[in-house]
Amino acid sequence: MRRVPIVPTIIVTVAIAAMIALGLWQLLERRPQKEAFLAQLAANPTRPAIAFPRFPDEALLFRRTRAFCLEPMSIMRAGAGAAGYRVIALCRTGAEGPGLRVQIGTTRDPVGKVAWGGGRVSGWIAHAPDARPLIATVTQPNAVRELMLVADHPAAGLSRNAPPSIESIPNNHLAYAVQWFLFAAVAAIIYVIALRRRDKRLPEGETTKP
Repeated sequence: MRRVPIVPTIIVTVAIAAMIALGLWQLLERRPQKEAFLAQLAANPTRPAIAFPRFPDEALLFRRTRAFCLEPMSIMRAGAGAAGYRVIALCRTGAEGPGLRVQIGTTRDPVGKVAWGGGRVSGWIAHAPDARPLIATVTQPNAVRELMLVADHPAAGLSRNAPPSIESIPNNHLAYAVQWFLFAAVAAIIYVIALRRRDKRLPEGETTKP
């Protein structure tokens, strides 16, 4: 009877156990946490309005908010799917601080000039467009993202913003768990196949060292 190599088997077993543990973590811990977080976000639109937060806090997503834009420093466009483009102003709010991004409306015009002088603005808290490269969004999915104010009244010449939707917040932890379980199964199958092929290559009656 041919002996199973001990060291490779231990390495593969540990790797498979780690994959299964990661799958259980996604399923039993991360998924319930995300569901509780989404339930909190779903209730945020009904809570009282607050001043726009100075620093990112995702627990405040979809809350009603207000701010004052002293001066728009620049205006940019970002894709908005069927709505065309989101028009976003970067505002100065004081001598210091991170400033404020305000989505002042949507447009289908990719180049037209937008005239907006700032002032008091109200709306909802939402994620600002993610300017990170694709590799960063994959390797750092839980990185803190910048927030912006989505105005409830559009600037002149622009269309009204759609209120931020909780559908924009993914809940992929069940899929992540399934992926880890599949990785574990594939690793086990590949190792079993490798052992069988090794046995076929060995002369009859020969054993390998552990």
